[in-house]
Amino acid sequence: MPGPGAAASTGGAGGAAPEQSAPEQSAPERPAPRLGRKRDHTRDAEILEAALDVLAETGYEAMTIDMVATRAKAGKATIYRRWDTKGHLVLDAVASLKDTALSPGRLPDTGSLRGDMIAMINPRWLGESEQRIKILSGLMSLLYRAPGLAAAVDAAIVEPSAAAYRQLMARAVERGEIPASTDIDTLALIIPSMSAYRVMFMRGRADRTFHETLVDEVILPALGIRTSQSVTDRRPAV
Repeated sequence: MPGPGAAASTGGAGGAAPEQSAPEQSAPERPAPRLGRKRDHTRDAEILEAALDVLAETGYEAMTIDMVATRAKAGKATIYRRWDTKGHLVLDAVASLKDTALSPGRLPDTGSLRGDMIAMINPRWLGESEQRIKILSGLMSLLYRAPGLAAAVDAAIVEPSAAAYRQLMARAVERGEIPASTDIDTLALIIPSMSAYRVMFMRGRADRTFHETLVDEVILPALGIRTSQSVTDRRPAV
């Protein structure tokens, strides 16, 4: 997503120093490592989960480190030793959403592209969709001002799915199921991008029926694959 433009310099003798944006309202940048006591990372997972819960409940603007500390039953100092700002904490919390079930060695292999794509619909993602809707909606006020956060959302949510679809389509090319000239990179982005758009901008659900519709009515027709499946014949999953 496009980020904010660089601030113009107002340098010159006697000129006022340029006003600095708050770290939470611009792309958070990692500070240089500081010497001192070794950081304890044993509670990171609990703190990140607490941060996601608070973000889902309050949105980014209203979220505070105090709220996260209370939810995680941790001291503020513990959090600040690991994350210098709320922005950095949110970056890592979003990154923790990455779905390891989409790793290359764990993808389905049913022998057909449609079978693989349908089998890849993740029940855990569908079960947690309501929480993710709230989390992603809570980030909307910041995404356009923080390219780093937008990149983290893409890396955690869009790119893992896109990479998985690229691999499934590459296997379909090897089987001779689809042409070698297929624009795999573009087609692999359709389902994860449309799912993210539906959740973040339309406040809808990216449920099983939605995913199956994209497979049968968008992806497979674009590849020239005919299927007997039809949206009108499909019943919502219970």
